[in-house]
Amino acid sequence: MSAEAGRRSARGREQKARAGGTRISAGALHPGLRTAAQLEAPAPAASASTAPGSAASSPEKPTPAASASTAPSPGMLSVVGTPIGNLGDFSPRAAAAFRAADLICCEDTRVTAKLLAHLGISKPLMRCDENTIAARAPELIGRMLGGERIAFASDAGMPSVSDPGQVLVDAAREADVPVEVLPGPSACVTALVASGIPCEHFFFEGFLPRKHGDRVRRLAALAPVPGALIFYESPHRVIASLEALSEVLPRRMVAVCRELTKLHEEVIRGTAAEVGEILAARTEIKGEIAIVVAPPAADEQGLPTTAAPTADPEAALARDIEEALDAGESASAIAKRLAQRHSIKRRIVYERVLAAQRRRG
Repeated sequence: MSAEAGRRSARGREQKARAGGTRISAGALHPGLRTAAQLEAPAPAASASTAPGSAASSPEKPTPAASASTAPSPGMLSVVGTPIGNLGDFSPRAAAAFRAADLICCEDTRVTAKLLAHLGISKPLMRCDENTIAARAPELIGRMLGGERIAFASDAGMPSVSDPGQVLVDAAREADVPVEVLPGPSACVTALVASGIPCEHFFFEGFLPRKHGDRVRRLAALAPVPGALIFYESPHRVIASLEALSEVLPRRMVAVCRELTKLHEEVIRGTAAEVGEILAARTEIKGEIAIVVAPPAADEQGLPTTAAPTADPEAALARDIEEALDAGESASAIAKRLAQRHSIKRRIVYERVLAAQRRRG
């Protein structure tokens, strides 16, 4: 049939349909043509069971990508460095980690809550100090394996540096939980730079022992280290630590760094005896403290330390009491000074001073 004949046949069928009152769609007259309503209507979604190339009764197999999307997203431990004094030192990346966390673990919830309030962040907090972190680590690891993001922050500085956070990092590594570290301020490195003491090599000790005899023994062991020594100390024990340093390393340059990055930041340099004298003259010592000790001089290396470690702490206390009495110091002053030096209650020292006075008649 010619094209012209085909068109005449179609017109004839249309006229007959109109005469009989029957409506025929354009698609029936001209296959492939669509009405305006059909053009505006969305195309029907293809059924997964009738995908091209598949039998209607055979369900489509899920692709690997589709299977992966149903698995829980991996959790993560974010180790967040926090300011050591100046809130302006907190990085945008660290703030973003706090915002993304499902839970924030910290040494003291009160301290971290203040930081979060400054940042305008509200998150659940969990106390994880040195007394609780080991017991809570399994629960936290389980939560991270279940897909939660947990941030850990110390009160100030980098977690895990003289800090209980190392327990949680170790547990996360053992369980193959991803760990990210967000660098932040560190008091030991800041003190080292601020001290002006040569720092090509250095050794970070953390806190010295509380008792004088143990403190002296530890310093004697550290004396040969060929680099700067860095210690943390509380304001209540800094004078006692300087006295031990003056016994063991009397010629070394020492820098006491206090309130770093804060308004009243201070660095005091000199020998341990000189710095100790400056601080002893104050009525009160405040703030976080780091002590930096210079490396051994060339003529000091290989020589024995000045003060031999005291084997008997009781004998050391008795010796110090006798020396103080010989110098004419009052009983109350002796008790106050030696209680701090030997980490003993002042009342006990005072009683021993009185006993020594009675023996002298």
